[in-house]
Amino acid sequence: MRNFTIYLALTLCLFASQLIAQETFEMRAKKIADQIENIAKDEKAALKLEVESVNKALESGTITNEQADEKKLKFAETRSKNIETRVAVEQDKLKDLVQAKVDGEINEAGSNQRKYSISIPGGVTVNNKNDTIQKSEKRTTTQAVFAVGANNLVTDGAVANSDFKYNSSTFMEWGITWNTRILKNNNKFHFKYGVTGVYNRLHASDNRYFVDNNGQTTLSTYPTHLRTKDTYFKNVFITVPLFLEFDFSKKQVDKNGNNIFKIEQGFRFGVGGFVGYNTNSKQFLSYEVDGYRINERQKGNWNVPDWNYGISTYAGYREYSLYLKYDLNPMFKNNAVKQNNISLGVRFDFN
Repeated sequence: MRNFTIYLALTLCLFASQLIAQETFEMRAKKIADQIENIAKDEKAALKLEVESVNKALESGTITNEQADEKKLKFAETRSKNIETRVAVEQDKLKDLVQAKVDGEINEAGSNQRKYSISIPGGVTVNNKNDTIQKSEKRTTTQAVFAVGANNLVTDGAVANSDFKYNSSTFMEWGITWNTRILKNNNKFHFKYGVTGVYNRLHASDNRYFVDNNGQTTLSTYPTHLRTKDTYFKNVFITVPLFLEFDFSKKQVDKNGNNIFKIEQGFRFGVGGFVGYNTNSKQFLSYEVDGYRINERQKGNWNVPDWNYGISTYAGYREYSLYLKYDLNPMFKNNAVKQNNISLGVRFDFN
């Protein structure tokens, strides 16, 4: 009876210690997760205030639209780096916590990762060691997408000798996509889809600007010298991209022989297309008259189709890739010369 009482007491102590350890681990992990969430909220709130200040400056006329866009992009990049740096610190804490759990410094009852050993008077020893069990990512994961690069028009099948400046005509795209593994036990084929916003800019050369001539949109020389940096034509689209992605991330196998599937761990490329809706088309002119700088914003349809569609592809390593997209429909309706928008840049898919 005495030995039974000892065994019972030690068993209860074992279970109690496991429950306490589990609670402590969960509390510490939750604290780290909450801190990561607070970091994102703080930086987003700060970015919102910065964007609002830029909008106020734009409304008051102290900065141009291009300067406003540049400031917003710079603020967004800074806040993104802040989030990355601050979250990295918390991720290191989480890695240390998980490693402590794996090493047996934190025992968790009922988990897939645990180690414990206890000796009971009378020569009975109980040992339990389970290998770390890794898990595949969900078949559908979410990515934040950001792309930036050069933008121009293809005329008569060529971009050479373009009417638009190569160094200042740009595009920018950002949004959210979903990545779905097509086959349950094969990680190579994925279906990628989402919603993005696209800004396409064109800076005409030789002091020219767009005019609407009886339903055709053409370039004409402006009578006054235009400030090149602040003179451009912009289209804004909401697009739905669709890709078939080939992900060559190496398959992982855990100690129990289970296949582990993770994306963006190696080389990958995607082929597909997009459909977009034109939310607005604007032309910005900047020039000086009698020593006064004048910024003019012209808004209209400029004979730009409401819908655009095209093909696109990307290829890269992990979350970084080169990105190419081409509009199949002409940029302007009814023009004698067909011109199609083309964009080439870098793309980031953050899983």
